Amino acid sequence: MSLYTQRLWINRIGIGLSMLAMALGFVALLWILWTLFSKGFSALNWDFFTKDTPAPGSAGGGLRNAIVGSGLILFVTTFVSTPFGILAGIYLAEFGDKSKFAAITRFVTDIMLSAPSIIIGLFVYALWVVSFGGFSGWAGSVALSLIAIPVVLRTTENMLRLVPPSLREAAFALGAPRWQVSLKVTLRSVKAGVVTGVLLAVARVTGETAPLLFTALNNQFYNTNMAKPMGNLPVVIFQFGMSPYDNWVQLAWGGSLLIALLVLAINVGARVIFRQKDNF
Repeated sequence: MSLYTQRLWINRIGIGLSMLAMALGFVALLWILWTLFSKGFSALNWDFFTKDTPAPGSAGGGLRNAIVGSGLILFVTTFVSTPFGILAGIYLAEFGDKSKFAAITRFVTDIMLSAPSIIIGLFVYALWVVSFGGFSGWAGSVALSLIAIPVVLRTTENMLRLVPPSLREAAFALGAPRWQVSLKVTLRSVKAGVVTGVLLAVARVTGETAPLLFTALNNQFYNTNMAKPMGNLPVVIFQFGMSPYDNWVQLAWGGSLLIALLVLAINVGARVIFRQKDNF
């Protein structure tokens, strides 16, 4: 067998294995989505969005309190993680090339990106819940922010490093100070990629359960006070999915489908924004 023929067969085998892996992943994804839709779609009715979680063994009910609680926690998480992550990413990309503090920050960020979410939940529990004497929506937002900030930070830094040096040099030649170049030139040129990172960070923390078990806990009743335990979809799904009550299990499937649709919408939106930027 000639060298050309050998390489040709190796290439065909590699492509075949890659397509097989892609097909298996696609089938698994379709199976998960089909299971969620077939078992959760029937739970998505008017009561699901307008009524609170039912008592054990009772019929009816919905997940209004969990939906509102998750919305508030995610809103605060996004409000906190976005500026911290973007500003830290700007510092690492624009000002911290040779700084030891920047190197330490990158190292800590890599650790937080790979750290199990339950460890972060336990950390916030010991630091916040124990210190302030109770579970709360604020503690849940802090835990999720610690997960989201490294994602936003890394995305912002990587996007800023793609900006060509000539763009910065042109801004410097016009007499602009370094902070204006960073905020008004380089950051604006990659704003679509930064927004994509923020959206992906929100999608990353939307379904996190372990941190909320140790921080926000749960609340069976409707509550908008972030200083108290708050109902949230991940914890409700975790509790209801293991319950012996059919009504609770059905609500858990509906909540799972709702989170899946939300994460799918965020990811598709992020890809659309990124594609539009590429086309521009």
